[in-house]
Amino acid sequence: MKELKSIHKFFFKYKWKLLVGIIITIIARIFSLFLPPYINKSITAVENYLKTPGAGISAVKEELILYIFIIIGTTLLSAFFTFLMRQTIINVSRYVEYDLKNEIFKQYERLSLGFFKKNRTGDLMNRISEDVTQVRNYAGPAIMYSIQTITLFICVIPIMIYKAPTMAMYTLIPLPFLSVLIYKISKVIHERSTAVQAYLSDLSAFSQESFSGISVIKAYGIEPETNATLANLANEGKDKSMNLAKVNAWFMPLMILMIGLSTTLAIYVGGMQYINGKIHSIGIIAEFIMYVNFLTWPVAIVGWVTSIVQRAEASQKRINEFMSLTPEIQNETEENSLINGKITFNNVSLTYDDTNITTLNNVSFTLQKGETLALIGKTGSGKSTILDLIGRLYDVTGGEILIDNTPIRQINLYDLRNSIGAVPQDAFLFSDSIKNNIRFGKADATDEEIIEATKKAAVHENILGFTKQYDTVLGERGITLSGGQKQRVSIARAMIKDPKIYLFDDSLSAVDTETEEQILNNLRKISNEKTTIIVSHRISSVKNADKIIVLEDGKITQQGTHNQLISQEGYYKELYLNQLSEKEN
Repeated sequence: MKELKSIHKFFFKYKWKLLVGIIITIIARIFSLFLPPYINKSITAVENYLKTPGAGISAVKEELILYIFIIIGTTLLSAFFTFLMRQTIINVSRYVEYDLKNEIFKQYERLSLGFFKKNRTGDLMNRISEDVTQVRNYAGPAIMYSIQTITLFICVIPIMIYKAPTMAMYTLIPLPFLSVLIYKISKVIHERSTAVQAYLSDLSAFSQESFSGISVIKAYGIEPETNATLANLANEGKDKSMNLAKVNAWFMPLMILMIGLSTTLAIYVGGMQYINGKIHSIGIIAEFIMYVNFLTWPVAIVGWVTSIVQRAEASQKRINEFMSLTPEIQNETEENSLINGKITFNNVSLTYDDTNITTLNNVSFTLQKGETLALIGKTGSGKSTILDLIGRLYDVTGGEILIDNTPIRQINLYDLRNSIGAVPQDAFLFSDSIKNNIRFGKADATDEEIIEATKKAAVHENILGFTKQYDTVLGERGITLSGGQKQRVSIARAMIKDPKIYLFDDSLSAVDTETEEQILNNLRKISNEKTTIIVSHRISSVKNADKIIVLEDGKITQQGTHNQLISQEGYYKELYLNQLSEKEN
């Protein structure tokens, strides 16, 4: 149970609801215990009348009617309190589920980018859904049935022993065996359910990747291979689920067997005692049969609850694996930071801990507020990494980054990121309307501001061509739009934010040169006082920058203005001549 200690704080949070639920559970079970003795009394009343036929039948009728009203009344009260029991304890489990999911999601948001590179999305989704469900069962049904079991044990067994000790002893013999068998089965269930949970993570991850990459699957015609892989996963899951189902299948037969044995013993031993005159009414046998039925499910519950706890333990362990992780990127100051836009790199190096690849090596430059810097170089040269470091998605492994002459770690992380308008290389749009996707840059943006931003990003006319225009709901990852349209909507989202720093990561690669020039002209108009960094493979995108840096294998090989760089031999001049030749052709 050590893994489950982490959710006990939620029990304390809802302690009063839980306490009321426990009290109601006890009351519900106590009212249900009125049924057996009054069944006994009813049978005894009829039995006494049959023994003395001369007695008035009206008195027996009145007695039976009274007992029937008591049985119906207490049963209705028991049912009412059982309803309230579920409305309290089960509701608490839903509150715990809600809080736990929110806590997990917040931890996902806090964790650094490197965490998501090491973990599959499907697995993370399974932990916040399937695993949380298993924990909820511990926080609700397990507690509820445990209270019921304890209450019935405390009340029923002493009553049985008090009324007929010998019959009680024989009747209760099968129940411990049932509990032990269920416990043994629950251990096997724990092992097999853990395997099923792990399989569900694999299946979720595969499905999520397949749906996200469906265009690639179709383009390469690998549907049969994908189906075959899924079939193998499904067969593996079927085998694991069947193994679990086979063990679970023992529950009800064992319960029925033990109920039958206990009932048989109650009838036989009770009958013999009645014949021998040790008990004076057949009604006590009926009462005991009802007690057996009351106790059998709680005894089985001992094993079933153990199974729930073990499955919850396994699931919470999977959750705790990353809940205990400390984000690599920490906000080291709570004080607000005013960002103006000056950026300084002093001998900055970065080596990724997961691959041990050094992507930047002693990079140094200074960018004043309002200046535009262009980064150019071959794929894998470290251009995008510089943007990631400015947004502090990673911390440097060597050197130092300064923002307005202040070490980046001493700047409030949220103020830093709020001051940045970033357009990533792979433009990401959410499954929402175009309007709301742009509002991610500014939540309270008016329709006029949104239209103005899309005009600057040269996508307004495209949007007007859609049936629902700005209310058009995009598919997952913005699949409804073309690559160039996605990039321009992302640019509009950055522009509407009106940040201090713009970061464009090859965000015009899917746009034609005419549209590119229009966007760049608009960007120059709005970024006079903004610090701008543009990553591109096109000379046309970077030629007007105040500074241009050429990167190769994480090192700066050239830097200067466009005119300076085309006048010296190197990668920049070579790229310029190649693109100039292509344009002329």
